[in-house]
Amino acid sequence: MRILGITIPEEKRLEIGLTAIFGIGRPRARTILTKAGVPLGKKSKEVSIEEENKIRSVIESLTLEGDLKREVAGNIKRLKDIKTYRGVRHMRNLPVHGQRTKSNARTKRGARKTMGTGRKVAEKK
Repeated sequence: MRILGITIPEEKRLEIGLTAIFGIGRPRARTILTKAGVPLGKKSKEVSIEEENKIRSVIESLTLEGDLKREVAGNIKRLKDIKTYRGVRHMRNLPVHGQRTKSNARTKRGARKTMGTGRKVAEKK
């Protein structure tokens, strides 16, 4: 089963398999399946063509994948352009939502770099 160019895993339940699409999490997958009238526990290989088309029609009404990524990137670019605090944090590659950076933020700031004593190594003759 392919939706928006993404293959939905066949061995997983649809509720979980739909999360392979960017912009769909568990809650949104549940709402999609209830709107389409498909049981949550059904696997994607067990879905009939009618049910697949219903799911596809519900998903096509949402902003997902490339469009959503472009929208998010545009929002971040706008924040950077108008130089808001959040935009500056994005530019400097630091946490945006007020997290502490003295002891944590390793994901954003990268691996620790030990500074040492500050003295230069004496050359051997």
